[in-house]
Amino acid sequence: MNKDQVEGRMEEVKGKVKEVVGRVVGNEKLKGEGAGDQAAGKVQSTYGDIKEKTKDAIKSGADKL
Repeated sequence: MNKDQVEGRMEEVKGKVKEVVGRVVGNEKLKGEGAGDQAAGKVQSTYGDIKEKTKDAIKSGADKL
């Protein structure tokens, strides 16, 4: 697991918490921020997933040489 995967998933959790709190207290701005944080976290964690898969593929290819 790399830094982008961890940070992205943490951002998704933070966004979910903000969204739920915003919904509970009726704060549309907080709810929107939460949704935005979740989206940003998803992008970052997906980027981290791609980096990890690429690294694994390169290592796997190098092992076959």
